[in-house]
Order: sequence, then structure tokens, then C-alpha cells
Amino acid sequence: MSEQNTPTVVLVHGGFADASFWAPVIKELQSRDLPVLAPANPLRGLAHDAEYIASYVNQIDGPVLLVGHSYGGAVISVAGASTPNAVGLVYVAAFALDEGESFGEIFGQFGETPLVGAVRPGNYPLDNGETAVELTIAPELYREAFAADLPDELISVLAVSQRPFAAIFEDRAEAAAWKTLPSWAVVATKDKAIPPDGERHMAERAGAQTIEVDASHSIALSQPSAVAELIRTAVGATATAPSPA
Repeated sequence: MSEQNTPTVVLVHGGFADASFWAPVIKELQSRDLPVLAPANPLRGLAHDAEYIASYVNQIDGPVLLVGHSYGGAVISVAGASTPNAVGLVYVAAFALDEGESFGEIFGQFGETPLVGAVRPGNYPLDNGETAVELTIAPELYREAFAADLPDELISVLAVSQRPFAAIFEDRAEAAAWKTLPSWAVVATKDKAIPPDGERHMAERAGAQTIEVDASHSIALSQPSAVAELIRTAVGATATAPSPA
């Protein structure tokens, strides 16, 4: 039997976080000898970030399985339309926007969450000398909005080491790769950032193979085994026999 052509798992983090969010999941995947990469998502706007991630993925040899958490789900949905080597999408408590759909429309349809009221605006400089708005979660509200099932000592660090996130509520997806690629999704049933019913709706619309886990929005930190298991399922489904030399 020939060896399978195993896709490289590319983990794309969401807002208010960095690639270290995936650390427990990376450990699980590496323990199974799965190739995995976790790039830094710039968090400067959906079109910009999707272009960056697509460029990153297009420099990887062989097939790629795109995995997105939260806002990262929207990023992989757009980027996946410009990455010919992408073979599947995994949404982890994530947005799977339709083409032309905004984040604000999902909140409008399924209701705002504690996260919406917990964010605080700041400014960051643009190359043209102007400024734009970026958001962080008020540290005292971080637990409720983002990480209710994490230990206090971890929350106290995460709350003060956030990656500021460009205001993206009105950004619209320019593509929806889930229309052509197989998808998987995990719904965090105690999510206080994205409405769980919204996650279910987007996963069903995408035709994703879906599981539900009793977890907060920080599911990759609190339930990494469940997340890694879904990713392994997707890897198994998208791995192919290598092309003959």
C-alpha cells in the first residue's frame, strides 16, 4: 500500500489572540506526526488578512487543510478561494461567512453576545498618516466574553496580552470557499463571543460535518483534544494517495 499524501494543517487564529492560542492543539497533532503550521494572522481587516494567509498557504508544497478559529474562520473561507492546494476547511467556534455577508449581519440575525459589549476601541496608525480603529476586550470582562472555562491564572495572562483587532464588524467576505471545499465544524455550546446558534447555522449552510462541545469561545485551550480529533478526522478524509512520479 502506498503512503497517503497527508495535508499540512494550517491553523489560523482569530481576533484578540495570536498563534499561541493553538499550542495545546499543535501538541496533540504533533503527537500523531501530523504536519502543522500556525501563522500569525495580521488582524488588520478581512480582505487584507485573507490575502496574507492565501500568500502564506500558496508557498506550502502539497495539500493544505485550513483550520480557522473565530474570525479566522472567515479568513480561511476567503483565502481558501485563492489557494489551489487547499483540500478542506475546519471551523472551530468560527465564522463561515457567505460571499457578500458581514460579521454584523450574523450578530443581527442571532443576537449580540457579551463580547460585543466587552470590546473597547483604540487607534492605530496607517501608512498614510491617518489612524484606524482597533479593538481589545476589557481585561475585567475577558473571562465572561471569551474564556469562562479557563483557569484564573491563564485568564489573567491572556487578558493583558491580547493582539488588538481591527474593527471588522462591517467587513464583507469576498468569497466562500466552503461552497467548493469539504468542511468540518465544532460548535462551542457555551460560546459568549459568537452566538452558538449562529455557528450552527453557518456550519449547516456550509454542509460541514459538525460536532458540538461544551466549551467557551477559547475551546482550543480548554478542549484541545476534541478540536484535534475533529482536525484528524478532516485530515483522514482529505489525505490522498500520492501522484505517481
